[in-house]
Amino acid sequence: MDVTKRTGVLLCVLAVSLPAGAVGCGGSTRARGSESGAEASERNEEEEQKKEEAAEVAKNRELLSQIEARKREEDAELKAHKTEAAAEAKAKQREQKAAAEAKKKAAEAKKKEQEAKAKAKKQEEAARAEAKRKQEASQRANTVKRKPAPRRSETSSPLSIRQ
Repeated sequence: MDVTKRTGVLLCVLAVSLPAGAVGCGGSTRARGSESGAEASERNEEEEQKKEEAAEVAKNRELLSQIEARKREEDAELKAHKTEAAAEAKAKQREQKAAAEAKKKAAEAKKKEQEAKAKAKKQEEAARAEAKRKQEASQRANTVKRKPAPRRSETSSPLSIRQ
């Protein structure tokens, strides 16, 4: 049986029991000495019934308080489970976000590294091209300098004029 149904049943029992116990509360105006044996036994039965009803009411109140305590405990456990599940979901979401951020940073770092390698390669190629250009210019300059110079002995030599 569900806790709320039990609580409702006990509340109904209490509602019925409390007025029933109060019905026999009327006092007698007669003196005890003038009561007959039948009246005394009837009064004893009523008192016994009142005691039983009072004991039953006390028992019902105790049961009701136990049920309510159990219900509060179950509600607290349910709330704790919900809070824990929410905290776990939030932590998982943070972890996923951190992982995605780390992945993004790693991709950016890799891209920068590739760009740096490409830039270094271009600079190296440019340096090689510059060195080659200088070497070719140097070779051209050497070939221009190496042109045979006119011989002095053949053209303007004093000995050759004398002959």
